Amino acid sequence: MLGHLSAFFITSSARMLTGARSLWLGCAPQKTKRIYFANHSSHGDFVLLWASLPPELRASTRPVAGADYWLSSPVRRFVINRVFRGVLVDRERSDPSCNPLQPMLDALDEGHSLILFPEGTRNLEDGLLPFKGGLYRLGLARPDVELVPVWIANLNRVMPKGRALPLPLLCTVGFGTPLSINEQEGKDAFLERARKALLALAPEEA
Repeated sequence: MLGHLSAFFITSSARMLTGARSLWLGCAPQKTKRIYFANHSSHGDFVLLWASLPPELRASTRPVAGADYWLSSPVRRFVINRVFRGVLVDRERSDPSCNPLQPMLDALDEGHSLILFPEGTRNLEDGLLPFKGGLYRLGLARPDVELVPVWIANLNRVMPKGRALPLPLLCTVGFGTPLSINEQEGKDAFLERARKALLALAPEEA
């Protein structure tokens, strides 16, 4: 119960503070297995993307997050486990024999969608950092899952680094056309195509 109440409070606050609009530009908000891959410029990115989904999609969509950060305090553990039901990954590879993608594959096999940031870390500059290979490997391993580019606009300006209170700017979350990996398409070619698909959703001022 506390987790549900916390989720309601967080999603309502995120939409109110940012004035976020969801723009379904290349697909409809349908309940199908997807990996929503987005640009990453703020700690609030996955919260806003998650909050922008309709409730029926939000219930089956889980953000991918670094275990080292989210397990570092009781509050963070509660938020990621009880509120967002996040899929935690070991970014430090403490056990080299473990497949770091396995928690994500398990979540997809259980019928969940994922929120993923293929840059791997926050990008405080314009444009996009090179994509990590996880998106390609997940798409290759689960070809039935739609790979949906999502551009989050203005959140880094609403909540700039070092500022305690948000600035009054509107955010948009644009959902693009789902991608799939073509037969015989290599990792570099696909990641470049995915990167271009994501950049195509960016507003001109971005």
